[in-house]
Formats: sequence, C-alpha cells, structure tokens
Amino acid sequence: MEQTEEDEQKCKAIGNMWEVLGRRWALLVLKNLHIKEAIRFNELKRALPGISSTVLAARLLEMEREGLISKKIYPEIPPRVEYRLTARARELGVILKDLGEWAQRWRSPRLVSTKIQ
Repeated sequence: MEQTEEDEQKCKAIGNMWEVLGRRWALLVLKNLHIKEAIRFNELKRALPGISSTVLAARLLEMEREGLISKKIYPEIPPRVEYRLTARARELGVILKDLGEWAQRWRSPRLVSTKIQ
C-alpha cells in the first residue's frame, strides 16, 4: 500500500513538472541554456528561430518561477540581463540527454517484423 502511495506522489510530481517542460519551446530553451553558462535574451531568441519575444519571455518567467533558471540584472544603462540554469536544472540535463538519446533510437528505422510460418 505504501509503495502505491509513493508511486502516485512521484507521478503527480512528474505531472506538475511536465506542465512547465511540456510547453512549446521549453526544452529548447533549457538545451540552449545548458550549452552556455549564461545567455542574454536576444542571443537566446536568435538561437531559437521562430519563437516570438512574448513566448520566450513567458517561458523564461515560468522556468524562473519553478527554480530552473535564474535571471541576473546588471545595473547598467541599458540594463543587461543574463539567464543561467540553476543547479536544479543542471541535474535535469542528464535526464534530458538520456531522453534525447532514447528519442533518436525511437525515431530510427524499425526492423520489419517477419512472419514465422
């Protein structure tokens, strides 16, 4: 009985996290942040052709609220803002790498099954 309850809690936690990670562009934003130590908004936007500024800003805000990225505002004119992954999100990098490898295997041509007569 305890194992079932624990499994349900894990499923809920994954579901809650997937609310953020499952949104369009979220994984690509994380991937680009994983490649560079720190990145500015316009640099990130250029790395993601097709994303609007509004959507990028929304994804960054959502991930900041979830503790996946941090935002540093430098007191300059004009203000310089950099985004980086938190330690929590760097842990996620290992999982995303494995997920990417699995996705590549899944997309590779499948063997045609043969009938045994």
